[in-house]
Amino acid sequence: MSITPQLDQLVAACHWIGAKGWAPATGGNMSVRQDREYCLLSESGKDKGALTRDDFIQVDIASNQVPSGRKPSAETGLHTLIYRLFPEAGAVLHTHTVNATVLSRVEKGTALVLQGYEMQKTLAGQTSHLDAVPIALFDNDQDIDALAVRIAQFAEQTPLRYGFLLRGHGLTCWGKDVNEARRHLEGLEFLFQCELQRRVLEAK
Repeated sequence: MSITPQLDQLVAACHWIGAKGWAPATGGNMSVRQDREYCLLSESGKDKGALTRDDFIQVDIASNQVPSGRKPSAETGLHTLIYRLFPEAGAVLHTHTVNATVLSRVEKGTALVLQGYEMQKTLAGQTSHLDAVPIALFDNDQDIDALAVRIAQFAEQTPLRYGFLLRGHGLTCWGKDVNEARRHLEGLEFLFQCELQRRVLEAK
C-alpha cells in the first residue's frame, strides 16, 4: 500500500498542530509508519506548522538507522519504540503544550488518571465517562536511549494506551493511523485542559 495518503495526512496534521501552537519554536516531532521495517519521521529543527513531505526522513524501526544520513528528531528512539511495542500503531505525534507540560509537573504519581469526563470517549475503546483512563508519566531524560529502556520496561508490566507524558516535557500519543492519532491528541488535550482547570479551582 502506498504511504502517500498517510504522509499527506500527517503533513496536514502537523500544520493543524502548528496553528494551535502545540509545537512552538520548532519543538515536537511526528511520524508515520511506512511499513514493518521503516517509519518516516520529521526532520530536526523544522517548524512543524510549515512541514512538507520532503521534511520527513526514513528511519529503520529496529535500529534507528537513517539510510539518507539526514538528522531526524532528537526523540527518534521514542517513535521507533512505539512502533516496536505496538505493531498496530500507524502514526505517532509528540507535542509540547502548556496543559500537558504543567500537568506532568503537578502530578507526582506514575500516571495521570482521567475519569468522569464524557470526552474520554474520543479515545479508542472507551465507552463510558465512569472508566478510569491512566496516562503513564515518566521523568524526562536527555538520554533518549535510557528513557526508551525505562518506558519499555514499564510496558512489560503495565499496559500503555493512547500515549504517555514526560515530566516537564510534553505528550507523546499514537493511533492506528494519522486520523486516530490526531483524534487522540485533540481528545487528550481537551481532557488535560479540563483536569488542569479542575485542579486550579479545587485549590482555591
